[in-house]
Amino acid sequence: MTASTLLASLPVDSERIPWIPMESPGLSYKPLRFFRDGSGWVYLFRLEPGTHIPRHRHTGEVHAFNLAGRRQLLDTGEVVGPGGYVYEPQGNVDSWKVVGEEPVVLLINVRGGIEYLGEDGQVLRSAMPADRLESYRRWCQENGAEFLATCE
Repeated sequence: MTASTLLASLPVDSERIPWIPMESPGLSYKPLRFFRDGSGWVYLFRLEPGTHIPRHRHTGEVHAFNLAGRRQLLDTGEVVGPGGYVYEPQGNVDSWKVVGEEPVVLLINVRGGIEYLGEDGQVLRSAMPADRLESYRRWCQENGAEFLATCE
């Protein structure tokens, strides 16, 4: 590879990527990028009205930009709407829910993983970058879909 190839832009047409259903009802995503070193991923995240994200901890920092809909941060009561941005530092613990009748769509950059917590703080399950990449690959294979996210 030449230096110009290494520095080339890597566009992803998100319109060509279907919404991939997640384990929990009301959640789906469009993977845009998985970092080659396994440190994280970038995706569009869609949550249907009434959906609640349970208490979880981030093992790395997260950047979330609201594209559509409104969500309420349950620890503070703040409502974040379209154009809102939330930074979650490594170790952040939070929970939130969709408010209103419109789905929430977020552009999220996740570094590290996400640990879902029980009432006493124990880790019930986790979602690591490799897990998300494998679930997307598996979904593409099972549904005859083209793998469109970048892995750089």
